[in-house]
Amino acid sequence: MRSKKKAAPAGRRARREFSDEFKAEAVRLAAERRAAGGNLTQLGRELDVRSDQLRAWAKHLGRGPAGEAAIPGETLDQENRRLRRENAVLRQEQAFAKKVAVYFAKESR
Repeated sequence: MRSKKKAAPAGRRARREFSDEFKAEAVRLAAERRAAGGNLTQLGRELDVRSDQLRAWAKHLGRGPAGEAAIPGETLDQENRRLRRENAVLRQEQAFAKKVAVYFAKESR
């Protein structure tokens, strides 16, 4: 006897199931993208997965919502270099934001 597959309600996609390997690879890619300054929304579009689903997978795999744990296979030295680069980028962004705030404060006078 064949099992009947339930059709998705009108306007909704059918529920999809992803393998554990796909989830682990997606979380790894998300961690790499975040370290490089990318965002999860773009990665989600590329993988056809919602960004909040990627965050949930990362949390479930023990990496936390921000993906702060080391990338699998990354040594402590590699992680240290990656975090130093990320820190430098964040400092540059902060300095730029300060300059923009000063510029617009002068314009409003």
